[in-house]
Amino acid sequence: MNELDDVKYLCTRRHFLSRSSLGLGAAALATMLNPLPAWAARDPDKDRNGVLGKLHFVPKVRRVIYLFQSGGPSQLDLFDYKPLLKTMNGEELPESVRKGQRLTGMTAHQTSLPLAGSQFGFNRHGQSGAWMSSLLPYTAQVADELCFIKSMHTEAINHDPAITFFQTGSQQTGRPSMGSWISYGLGTDNENLPAFTVLLSRSTDYGQPLYSRLWGNGFLPSLHQGVQFRAGKDPVLYLNDPPGLKSTSRRRMLTYLKDMHRRQHERVMDPEIDSRIAQYEMAYRMQTSVPEMMDLSSEPDYIFDLYGEQARIPGTFAANCLLARRLAERDVKFIQLYHQGWDQHGNLPKDISKLARDTDQPSAALVLDLKQRGLLDDTLVIWGGEFGRTNYSQGKLTMDNYGRDHHPRCFTIWMTGGGVKKGFSYGETDEFGYNIARDPVHVHDFQATLLHLLGVDHERFTYKFQGRRYRLTDVHGEVVEAVLA
Repeated sequence: MNELDDVKYLCTRRHFLSRSSLGLGAAALATMLNPLPAWAARDPDKDRNGVLGKLHFVPKVRRVIYLFQSGGPSQLDLFDYKPLLKTMNGEELPESVRKGQRLTGMTAHQTSLPLAGSQFGFNRHGQSGAWMSSLLPYTAQVADELCFIKSMHTEAINHDPAITFFQTGSQQTGRPSMGSWISYGLGTDNENLPAFTVLLSRSTDYGQPLYSRLWGNGFLPSLHQGVQFRAGKDPVLYLNDPPGLKSTSRRRMLTYLKDMHRRQHERVMDPEIDSRIAQYEMAYRMQTSVPEMMDLSSEPDYIFDLYGEQARIPGTFAANCLLARRLAERDVKFIQLYHQGWDQHGNLPKDISKLARDTDQPSAALVLDLKQRGLLDDTLVIWGGEFGRTNYSQGKLTMDNYGRDHHPRCFTIWMTGGGVKKGFSYGETDEFGYNIARDPVHVHDFQATLLHLLGVDHERFTYKFQGRRYRLTDVHGEVVEAVLA
């Protein structure tokens, strides 16, 4: 391939328009029509502000910590108290409640849908009187800090599309993740750590698989993909220098590489080259910042007492919650935790008890730790999964055992921190816990509200790709004003 062919295949729309007879006028018109053009890319030598520059609103929070509970926690065994299910335990789900709504292939052919009352006790907690299961004694202690949304709903009925929907705003793969949108729009307040970080943990040997595309950048510049931190000697893959390579040699190599990329960019005008330069430079700075951030040896014993003994074990949910606080202290913009294992189609009482033991204390500790450090006022913490669970048992219902199928019609999440009401519950399900009775909140409404708290109008935050302007909330979403402080 000669140089002319090279340019033909690599040149961008920006490059083509700038070289055409109408290039300047077309580019100027595109800028007026679309304030966030698809080719927008920051100079890696300049400050790392996001493309939004000036925010649409005064932000209520500076950062987000999302404690995603993969698998779909049972709201009926944790937050949504339904005594009628206990009274009618074993009786058939009335057709007048189900109303012919679709079921998954795992229960669609069950001849019976026996109602399953929770085996766990519920009590009111705090001045707010929030109902909470006996499975969550630590979370119950911070009930007055939490804002519950009990009327979440989604169209997705299976795990992968449902998780993808929450993370990207679409059930189809290929869209940018929420953290990538925020990194792209808002940039970072710490040039030595990524704006978007990811931590994974699990309680059991099974659980729905999680794919890196869930924290991928989609069609946004690759600089904005989530960076996964792992437990062990190499928390970020390929970050350390190969044996025998000195840091001075690494620095010299990056300088030469940067110069080569600059020349290539001047020739083909590919904005992804700028992203590549920025990633190399970030990786170099992370060689110092990441080991310091991951080192928990400086944390006092009382902190480990707060988060629980598992916080001393790398890779656990407790250790990741503590790392989330350390990342928040360092002004990382979007901190995503995934905890696997909440998919209890059978043996629910035993399995959910283990999941709750592993997550209850660290989740509450994170809230308290952020609060005592003054970080909760400008941090948004979110806890929840991709959908809820059915009020009937999947398979046989016995005195001490039951399972629950996927239920997208209604489920519960909680939030706390800057900009949201504390000690507050929004939305309500019917007495069977099957349908929403009032104040529904869709996934896109949740995403619009999150962006609003960060100072972003979800309808005005777009990215043009392949001739269409995309946004996190697609063409939907309303800010849930009632939960805003």
